[in-house]
This record gives sequence, C-alpha cells and structure tokens, in this order.
Amino acid sequence: MNMIAHNGERRNNLKVAANDVDIAKAYRYRLYPDSKRQKEIDEQVELCRLLYNKILEKAKAEYQKTKSFDIKKASFNKFLKEALSENREFSRLYSQARQNVFARLQRAYQNFFRRGREKKAGKRVKVGFPRFKAKGRYVSITYPQFGFSIDKERKCRMLRISKIGGMKIELHRPIEGVAKTLTIKREAGDYYAIFSTALEIEPPKVRDTSPVGIDMGLETFATLSDGRKITKPNFARKAEKHIARWQRIVARREKGSKRRNRAKLQLERSWQTVNNQSRDFAFKAADGLIASGYTSFAVEGLHIQNMLQNHRLARSIQNASWSRFIQILSSKAEEAGMGVTVVDARNTSQTCSNCDVMQSLFLSDRIFDCTCGYHADRDVNAARNILNRATAGHAGSHARGDSAITVQQESQVGSLKREHTPHEVSTISNVGEAHTL
Repeated sequence: MNMIAHNGERRNNLKVAANDVDIAKAYRYRLYPDSKRQKEIDEQVELCRLLYNKILEKAKAEYQKTKSFDIKKASFNKFLKEALSENREFSRLYSQARQNVFARLQRAYQNFFRRGREKKAGKRVKVGFPRFKAKGRYVSITYPQFGFSIDKERKCRMLRISKIGGMKIELHRPIEGVAKTLTIKREAGDYYAIFSTALEIEPPKVRDTSPVGIDMGLETFATLSDGRKITKPNFARKAEKHIARWQRIVARREKGSKRRNRAKLQLERSWQTVNNQSRDFAFKAADGLIASGYTSFAVEGLHIQNMLQNHRLARSIQNASWSRFIQILSSKAEEAGMGVTVVDARNTSQTCSNCDVMQSLFLSDRIFDCTCGYHADRDVNAARNILNRATAGHAGSHARGDSAITVQQESQVGSLKREHTPHEVSTISNVGEAHTL
C-alpha cells in the first residue's frame, strides 16, 4: 500500500489505514566469507556480467537483423538458452540467478523505451540505450526466490547459498516478514547480504491534526512550516581533501596494476564512508520527524535531474540526497499510519503564504517581506506554502502562523553550508536497494 498522496486528492481529517497492508523492506547485513567463498562470489558475479553482455549482444544483433525487437520475457529467455548452449560456464550459475540477469536487461530496455517516449513528449531527459557492463560495473548477484537459507542453530550464524556455500553473517537485527529475494553485493572490498521482504501489518489509525510542510534546501537541509530547521553536516566537504588525494594516486598509477587496484579500493572506501554518514543522517532525521508529534507531511515534488543542470550547485544538490530522505520518510510514515503529500514546487519561495501575492527574489534574499505586512524567513515561508497546497486550509495547519515570527528552532544535527566537493559518483544504497542494484 502506498500512502503518498499527490496534490489535488481529497484528504479526510481522519486517516484510516487498511487492515492488511503489505510493507516492503530491505535488510542489509555484513558477510564474512573466507578466501574460497570470496573467490567463488567474485567468479559468480563475473559470470553474471558476461552473461548480461552476451544476452545484450544477441538482442542488438536480433534488432539489426529484423529492425524490430520484442522486450517480452520469452525473447530474453531464448537468448539466455542460446548463451548457455554456447558457453557451458554459465551453467555454474544458479538457475534463479541466471533468470535475474535477463530480468535486469529487460528492465534496462523498458526504461530505455520509457525515456524515449518521455523525450518525444517534450521532457528533458537523456534516453540512454542499454550499455555493455565493463569489469567492475556489475557488482551483485540476486536470488529472486530460492537458493539461500540462514542457519540459526549455530552460535555463529551462517548464510548458505547455492553454488557458493556457507559464510558467516552478522545478523545485527531480526528479519521481519518473509524474505522474497537475496542480493549478494560487493562494495569497497566488503560483502553484504541484502534481503527484500514483504510484511503484512496493520498500521495505527492516525487523526491528521498536526500536518507539517517541509522545504528542502542547501543552506538548511530541511525547514518546517512551524519554524524548525534541520541542518546537515558537510560530510562530503569534510572528506574532500582525503578523497582528492586518493584520486590523484589512482590517476598516477598504471592501469591494470595491483597498486592501482589497491588505490581504487581505498578511494571506494572513502566514498563509502561519506555515503554511510549521509544515509545514517537521513534515517535519524526521518525518525526524529516521525517521533515529533506530526501526523502527516507535505513535501515538494522536486525534479532533481533538471536541478542538476545548474553546474554551480549540482554537487551540493547531489550531496544533499533529498530524494533519499523523502523516500525514507515516506516509508517510515506509511508504517506509522501517516501520509506524505507531494505538491508542486513551483514558486513556493516567491509566493506570500499569507496573501498569495508573488514577488521576485534572488537566491541571496533570505527574508520574505510582503506588502501585506508578512515577514518571515524565506524557507519558512516556502514550507508554509507547501503545507497550504497540501492541506487546502484544513484545521490544524501550521501554514499561516504569526506574521511577526522571526525566531526559528534549530534541531541539533549539525550544519550544512554550500558544498564544493569533487564530483564523484558514489554507491547509493537505500531502503529499496535490493531492487535497484
């Protein structure tokens, strides 16, 4: 069940959740395979990469021959059988893992055609035909249904995987629900098991008496319509010099050498640290909002890809991880029986939340002064506009407030300035990562 509502939908003052709600979750655990199991995992991942490229090669050849291509499951299944007959090494892969390889390629084709339709409709989007996976670009293997089990009888808990064997797993928290898929992922030299589960729960009934609007920003990570501010530490900027040093070392070393591979591993671990810090912050900030007494949340429908066209702010926007935070907040709110409403973000900063009059502001203008006498922080005004659009004047709204409010509460979570860090793509993992690897 998805409890994210969009602007324009009618909302009742009493939010009642369905009796049986399927909640999808992902649980990530550290694996400790021995050298033999590590080698086996690496070989299995490499076979998956080669199989992916082989199926893609056959799909492209089919299109060149017939000038048409059917992206149905049967087409990719045919290419899979042909690849198995040509190279028996692929039979070393578990059957379900092989099925997942062409499922990923099928999804890549579906996304390609979807982006093509969006571009024809006038949307600014990069179409991007499915590409061959270079070595190091395919880092996980997925078991969609079967082929794995957890031995909990021993003192040291073991994860047993078909075609690989058993290895120690750090079950730091219990798995709730039925495990549907298992993904084994290699990240910065370490190995992780990611279980996706489905859990039927009955969320509590929450009376929507205290909705709040949230404005996402760079100087302040999130500003609430009641004046609270959530600030975020500059994780990427603090690690900037350390990361730049390892980038220089990697650039100097000979391609394909062991020393270069070791330096790349250190660079990956540096980015992994930054990513883990950012993810941990997002979870804690979302938990704090859920526990703060709010009953529903209104957020902006941000178009991140369009915003990244501004090259002066692209790094800061990317490091802010707004999408990750909103996704985590939505998931936690759904489980708590609350709702998250997504509204149009246009002109929320330049419209008076008291009288709806628009005025032009520069980015440097941090205070909103209106001719009606309304005076407030620019971000607080935007958050109140977001809440106004979501609630449409329902009782209990914090959107209006006192026009003389100038004091803002700050949450104790650090501070976020404008970040200027080396542009580097880091590995992103979130609550839905088992489906996006």
